Amino acid sequence: MSRKTLARLAGLAACALAAPVANAQQGNEDWQTIDVLTDMVAKAMGRNATPVDRRIKLARCPEQASVTMIDAQTLAVRCASLGWRLRVPMTAPAGASPVAASFARPAASAPVIRRGDNVRVTIDTESYSISYAAVATQDGRVGETIALRGSDAKSMLSATVTGPGRASLQD
Repeated sequence: MSRKTLARLAGLAACALAAPVANAQQGNEDWQTIDVLTDMVAKAMGRNATPVDRRIKLARCPEQASVTMIDAQTLAVRCASLGWRLRVPMTAPAGASPVAASFARPAASAPVIRRGDNVRVTIDTESYSISYAAVATQDGRVGETIALRGSDAKSMLSATVTGPGRASLQD
């Protein structure tokens, strides 16, 4: 997707967030508006956005929340002034070709994480997603489980490589 198209999407997203919503709770963020915005951005990219879990209670952002693309499968909704950020997963639309999805992934034979790389480790469930910063202690290919070092030298964990600079913890 070109930078010009992404800029248009960002402008469209800002307009959608600026629209007032009468039924929103005063103190909490209005997730219906965020869902509409993330779905609009995802559809422009040929994907579907997962709705935000309504149990999440965050303070209403005093300015327009921003929506940015983290990668081909994820959007981020941020409120810079309050410091909160949510990860919104995207899925392929129903009936999408699995061949098209494979173009977004690197070849399985090439390592996508190298020893010493910074890695975003996530734990994903239907209700929430948590991210953790770590450093790779070995090379890894998509689908392989590698060792990672957390914020201190004693904090070690294993996670499955999901893409360049990304890994996931499994239950």
